Amino acid sequence: MQHIVAQDWLFEHGTDEQIVIVDCRFTLGQPEAGRNAYDIDHIPGAVYLDLEQDLSAPKGEHGGRHPLPNWEDFMHRLGEVGIDSESTVIAYDDQGGAMASRLWWMLQALGHSKVYVLEGTFSMWKQAGYPVTDEPPAMHATIYEGKLQEGFLLQMEDVKNRIGRRGTVLVDSREKPRYLGLEEAIDPVAGHIPGAKSYFWKQGLNEQGGWKDAAAQKERFADLASADEIIVYCGSGVTACPNVLALKEAGFSNVLLYSGSWSDWISYEGNPIATGEE
Repeated sequence: MQHIVAQDWLFEHGTDEQIVIVDCRFTLGQPEAGRNAYDIDHIPGAVYLDLEQDLSAPKGEHGGRHPLPNWEDFMHRLGEVGIDSESTVIAYDDQGGAMASRLWWMLQALGHSKVYVLEGTFSMWKQAGYPVTDEPPAMHATIYEGKLQEGFLLQMEDVKNRIGRRGTVLVDSREKPRYLGLEEAIDPVAGHIPGAKSYFWKQGLNEQGGWKDAAAQKERFADLASADEIIVYCGSGVTACPNVLALKEAGFSNVLLYSGSWSDWISYEGNPIATGEE
């Protein structure tokens, strides 16, 4: 797999000089839980990056529940935890890769190709008997230099202008009942962006909670084979990222993230909303 590394590989190479391991554990609605879990134990050498403090900006009127941070601020933070443009970054979480994929996507968007998500979860790492520690890592601050790449990111207007465009497919990564508009526990409005297809992100995982292989991802997205462009969104731009990763594993190249996602879409009065099956 292109963007996933096996746990035994990390066990063997985790202390290599250029490798930086990043713990991305985070629990929605419990903002301290991830950091507290990291302080109890983590993969040896891992630094911690927080979804809301480090990988998002504060919530505003628009931009959704997890707006992307200022890219300069993000690069400064990467440097603080010892990541530079030569680092090989391995991200993990305990959420099936959702939070780790957000960091993976953000680094990819800066042109950083040597970034991977760890196969399976932190709990699976522990269950397999690999080492954990409560010791903070020795961090060596550096300077991260990157540049936001074209062809990674769309804003609300871009998405609106593409609705119904031939060859463009919208992928909704949320659970099916939220897509259908039957329930909505997080955002104030239920439904989906008109024309979107439902691909719940967790369907990219196998029964053990690890990632399905490239062939299985290809099969999962077989109906999208003729698409010229795929736009992926979720509730707030986080769980869309594992679907972006899965699509890349399946061999799709023109995959864009609508980072504001549903929570941004509904913040604009008059944006069309669909419910039920498409």
